[in-house]
Amino acid sequence: QVQLVESGGGLVQAGGSLRLSCAASGRSFSSYVMAWFRQAPGKEREFVAAIGWSGTRTYYADSVKGRFTISRDNAKNTLYLQMNSLKPEDTAVYYCAADLHGIVTDTTPSRYDYWGQGTQVTVSS
Repeated sequence: QVQLVESGGGLVQAGGSLRLSCAASGRSFSSYVMAWFRQAPGKEREFVAAIGWSGTRTYYADSVKGRFTISRDNAKNTLYLQMNSLKPEDTAVYYCAADLHGIVTDTTPSRYDYWGQGTQVTVSS
């Protein structure tokens, strides 16, 4: 069992930055592929970025490539998402997720085993 708790969301103006964190507890954090997803009102949950267990492999949705950076600190059992050049269309609840048996290119929510409760990110125009 893995427990995930996101933090760092908030309200920011377009063009601004935020850094999300996801603290993990339970089974070995370093064994999991970790990812960020987001869900806007009335829309399906969508993939944002994923990172392999060692942190050397990453994968991004086209919509955030070049603006967002995913990273992890296995010593601190923490996942991060640095979000720069934010746009109003980035407004959503952001979730971290853990995938025990997956690969970094898993973009389907059903492939992930554990989820956090989400943190709201609102970008004003």
